Formats: sequence, C-alpha cells, structure tokens
Amino acid sequence: MASSPYLKQHADNPVDWFEWGEEALSKAKNENKPLIISIGYAACHWCHVMANESFMNEEIATWMNTHFVCIKIDREERPDIDRIYMEAAQLLSGRGGWPLNAFALPDGRPFYAATYFPPNQWLDALNQLSHLYTNDYPRIEQAAEGLTEGIRNHSFAELDDLKPFERSEYQASFQAHIRKIDFELGGYLGAPKFMMPTGLEFLLQYHHLTNDQKALDAVLISLDAMAQGGIYDQIGGGFARYSTDENWLVPHFEKMLYDNAQLVSLYSHAYQVTQNPLYAEILIQTISFLEREMRHSNGGFYASIDADSEHEEGKFYVWTKEEIESIVDPQNLSLILRFYQISASGNWEHHKNILHYKESKADFGAFNNLSLESFEAILNEANQALLKSRNLRVRPATDDKILTSWNALMITGYVNAYKALSESSYLAEAMKTARFLEAKMLTSDGILYRVYKDEKVTVEAFLDDYTLFSEACLNLYEVTFDLHWLSLSEKLIQQVWDHFRDSKNQLFYYTSDQSEELIARKHETSDNVIPASNSVAAHVLHRLGTLTEQIEYTQMALQMGLNLKSEILQHGAYYANWAMLLGQLTYPNIEVAILGRESLSIAQELQRNYLPNVSFAGGQHEDLPILKHRLVMDSTLVYVCKDNVCNLPVSSVDKALALLNAE
Repeated sequence: MASSPYLKQHADNPVDWFEWGEEALSKAKNENKPLIISIGYAACHWCHVMANESFMNEEIATWMNTHFVCIKIDREERPDIDRIYMEAAQLLSGRGGWPLNAFALPDGRPFYAATYFPPNQWLDALNQLSHLYTNDYPRIEQAAEGLTEGIRNHSFAELDDLKPFERSEYQASFQAHIRKIDFELGGYLGAPKFMMPTGLEFLLQYHHLTNDQKALDAVLISLDAMAQGGIYDQIGGGFARYSTDENWLVPHFEKMLYDNAQLVSLYSHAYQVTQNPLYAEILIQTISFLEREMRHSNGGFYASIDADSEHEEGKFYVWTKEEIESIVDPQNLSLILRFYQISASGNWEHHKNILHYKESKADFGAFNNLSLESFEAILNEANQALLKSRNLRVRPATDDKILTSWNALMITGYVNAYKALSESSYLAEAMKTARFLEAKMLTSDGILYRVYKDEKVTVEAFLDDYTLFSEACLNLYEVTFDLHWLSLSEKLIQQVWDHFRDSKNQLFYYTSDQSEELIARKHETSDNVIPASNSVAAHVLHRLGTLTEQIEYTQMALQMGLNLKSEILQHGAYYANWAMLLGQLTYPNIEVAILGRESLSIAQELQRNYLPNVSFAGGQHEDLPILKHRLVMDSTLVYVCKDNVCNLPVSSVDKALALLNAE
C-alpha cells in the first residue's frame, strides 16, 4: 500500500495503477505491453483535473488497463524518475510540466511523452500509440532509441581549455540576468510568474559586491510586488507556488514548502540590507503560517498544501464582497474593502475576490488620515476576523510527507531569519528540524533517506537531499559554533564525494552509485525554483574547503563552475546559484574567526548584517585549522582575513565591520 498522499489520491481510480517497481516492469515484459508512466504530485491542480476527467472515466480506464501497464509516480518522492521522462517530453516538444504522461517500452525507454491531455485527446493518444506498438513496433523502437540517446547525452565543456573566472564574467552573468527582470511589475518578464528566489538572491549578492543600484532595485520591486499581490496569502501568511498573470494577482493556489522556506531566507536577507519593516513582517508571518499549518510535532515540515478544496481551485482562499461585509467590523469595513480592492463583481471567477493591495500601508493610511500604527491595528483586527472565519471552511488537503531536501531549505530559512531578527526561537526551531532529520533520515553508516511518512522512511536520498542538508548544517555551525553541525556537514558531503561523483566531468550525478539503475544517470545543473543540486554542492565544497582548509574541496568547486561557464554567462536566473559562486570566486574570500567567551554574541551582532561572502568560525576552542593559535585567555578577539591575509585582531563589532567593509 502506497504511503504517498498523491498515490493515495488515485487509489479509487478504475485505472489499475502500479507503483514503480519490479512487479509493474515484469508484467509489462511478460505481457508485452507498453508502459504508461503518469507523474504528478499531491498539490498539482491539473493532475486533479486529468484524474477526474480521464482516470475516473470507465471507458478510458478500460482501454488503459487492456493495452498498457499503468504506473503512477509521485515526482516529489522519485525526482530521479521524473527527471528522465520530463527530459523526454522536453526533447519532443520543448515543453514540460505536470501531470507528465510518458509512454515507454517494457524496459522503461520512452517513445512519447507530454503533459496534460483533455479526455478526447487522451483517448485518441491511447488508441494511436497502442496501435503503433502492436502494428509498427520498429517505428516505436526507433523513437525510443532516439529519445533515450538524447536523454543519456552529456555535453559539458572540456576543462583543459578553460581559464579561472574573472570579475568581467561575473558582470556578464549579471547582464544576462538583468535583461529578464520586469522593472514595472517585479519578478521576471512575462507570465506565468514564478518567484525564482535564487535569482533574486544573486541580484542581492551582486548589489552587495558591486554597489550596483539596478540590481537592488530589481529585488525590491519584486519583493514589494509579491508581498502586496494575490500570490501572498494576505490574512494567513505564506506564498502560493506562482502567479498565473504578470501582475502577481491570480496565484496557482497550492503552497509549497520549498518556495516558502526560500522566501523566508530571501526576505530575511532583504531586511538585513534595507531594514524595511514590511520584509520583517512577511518573513515572520510566513514562518508562523509554516509552523501553524505545515509542521509535524517531531520538527519536520510537510511538503505542500493543495490548490483545490471541494473540487474547486482556490475556493478556500477567495471571498465575495458580501462575505467580507458579514465578517469585518462595520466601522472599518469601507477601509478594508478599498485597501484589499474588494468589489461586488470580483477580480476572479464567480464574482470572487483575491485579496491584494496596491498602495503601501503607510500611504493608504496617510491618505485616510490615519497613522501607520493606527491603520495596521485596524487591518490586523480585520485579518484575524477573516482568518477565524476562513478556518471554518473545508481545508485543502495537506501532503504530509516530509522530504529531507525541502526541510533542509527550511532549516536554512530559520537560520537566516535568526540572523536578521535575532529571534532565538528561530534558531531553536532550526536545530529541532535538523535533529529530526539526523535522527530519522540518516543511518549510522552515513546513508541518508529522502521521505518520511507515517513513522517510516523510504527512498534513499538524492543529491539535493545530501547537499541541501549539508548546507543547512554548515549554516547551523556558523551561528552556533557547535562542531557537531560542521562534522555532520562534512559527513554528508563525503558521502556525496564517494558515491555521486562523476570524475570524468568533475560534477556529481543526481543518483548514487548504489541507487536503482534507470535508463540514464543524470546530472542536475540548471537552477530553477530550487537551486540545482550540483550548484549547491559547489557552494558547500567551497565553504567547507575554506573552513577546514581542504584544498581538494575548493578546487572541485572551481572546476564545477568552470565546467558550466558558458551556461552561467548566458542563462540568467537558470544559473543564478552558479553565478553566486562566481561572486565567491572573483571577490575576496573573507573568513571571520571569533575566539573567546563572547564569541557567539559577537557573531550574532555581525551576522545581523548581510554578508554573503563571509565564512564564520569560532568558539572557545581552537578546534579548526582556521582557529589555531588564536585563542587569548580572558579576551574575545575577532580575526578578519581576506584571501588568506589576516588583519590584526579586534575586540569590537564596529571595528570588525569596518574591516569587513574596507576595500
């Protein structure tokens, strides 16, 4: 019995679904039937639509069961399989997405793949493809051979011909990136609009290193527009997955852990740079939402909340004008209706309203002769009343599996929120989640697992699980100086080094050499809504190599970046985390070592600032190479070193910051 909430959603389909595994593959071989490999996830709206239209249709299901062996896969549990068949769809049409429906030979080689089909088109595809398989098998096999060759093909640059990075190349990556920014509406040009936190993180780093105002403007315009838009849950906190329009008004209503965790980090960093109270408010509300609605008592966070409730997209989140009027204090009703742009005709389907605002709270309050504090008090009272009423509605379903990589992003989000706001509970909760992953997902011999559900762990971890958890542990070390987290980070990256490394291409495979053998072993190199696992690996290796003085780590990080130089310089947001690595490699590599009883409090003060190119180490013991011979009894000293050249130690935060900011 499958534990995946997505697979359980399909349990009552008349389609005879199999889980991916030997039973299904053997049945296909023994009966000489092609495979239908249907891939989605629990919060996917169009997956639900296709299920209701086609997979619940008796005629269609009978055809599928008669002529195919049908496999249903949760892409969040098995991204390795999803990656292969998604690439098949993209090779055939240039497009991808979910639901993903691939047709394959019994050995798993795909001969056709596409996304959503309306019922008539789906039935037509089933007829045509089963007919071809039975009557023109050589044509099907030729298609499968060509697609599989395309999926297996690796084309990486030859390292021997490449030189180390220069600042001009970092600047070139910025130019490729900034051309895609929508300076009027925020985010990236066009629709739908995905938030792409990694891309905006790169622009923040670029501003910090170069003082380029345009880079900062791009970030702030985007963060303001997202915070004010319908993509943000104005009364409950948290962000939907993307906006279907370019104005950030109409979201695809599902809420994903990975988006919200990364946006906590992004708004934390933006707050460090600007001290804008809106950004603090957004990150606090988003964390509150995650803890309230997506957290298990053991410390782990659930994967997602569905877009649909009662078979209707967004029903839980939208309002008629009459509903608002029946809930909000009449004395403040007019203000709330105008602020949230509420009308009788609505701004969405069926006269419903998606809450959003256009004027800042300060400007709106001033226009209505109210101080910011007075208007915020009125707004908070209305939001609480609306939230209380909304909680009586039928909730969208929660996908309550816990994924290692996405929880690692949340640990990092907590750490960044702690740095920005000095809120100790955020650090405590980060460690609670990290301890959960360590206790439940990691075996004594270093094997990490990806999925926790119903008190069981399943699916051995992939590269993103290892690298993002390693990065989270490294982040925890830098705010606690607890060597346990640094050691755990090293343990995880050593497993990557031993079992994922592609020594020919100087990159890492997405799957371990101990993983199930699929038709191709792939590399994940392009950043998307989550940074590529290889780019995360490069950052971790660079930071670990710096802190522990392991030159092979820093050299590998450099080689990985060089391997993808042309992509980094050309493809903007889709190589943004790699571009941030260029920032690390082409600007001074700064190390801060803090030794003494006050080391943590000084580190906390320093880390309230946005310092993307600084590595921290410290404590009360000389337990790392970077700390050797630096402890002075009864003193707390800060050593600031740039490119292995150290300044004289200082004892105050102000002096340390002056050294960090010196040219």
